[in-house]
Amino acid sequence: MRGRNRIVIIWLTLIIGLCLQIIPWPAAYYMLKPHWLMLILAYWLIALPHRVGMGTAFIFGICLDLCSGTVLGVHAFIFSIIAYLLLFKFQLIRNLALWQQSFILFGVSVCYNLLIFAFQVSIYHTITISQAMLLSSCIDGFLWTWMYLLLRQIRRSFAIN
Repeated sequence: MRGRNRIVIIWLTLIIGLCLQIIPWPAAYYMLKPHWLMLILAYWLIALPHRVGMGTAFIFGICLDLCSGTVLGVHAFIFSIIAYLLLFKFQLIRNLALWQQSFILFGVSVCYNLLIFAFQVSIYHTITISQAMLLSSCIDGFLWTWMYLLLRQIRRSFAIN
């Protein structure tokens, strides 16, 4: 496969993550919804930081804002911060065991939820925080193992490097 086609596979996985992210969930289970796009973006940021960077995170953040109807730039800003944090220490994260990476992604998910909360308070002047927010982050940390293994298999089968 050529280099340009390999980029298409990366973007295709990110678009699938965007589609999974915007699928509506019942209100009772909304706080349990995993952050699919963030997990897929985190994988590519850690695995191939020279191909997926802050620009890609910003673009998919804007797309998520447009698709979900939130204030334009909120997710773009949050994904840019997450991309910076992951790119800053990608070599360290890459060399950790998978269960240790899960804890880091749990922390990244908590940061994501807290930043969403901060934007809700500052823009909408509403406070919607619950313990289920931590449960959502736990689900993200738990899903990281399977997301990592799935995306690594995709990366190896298409020889993306």
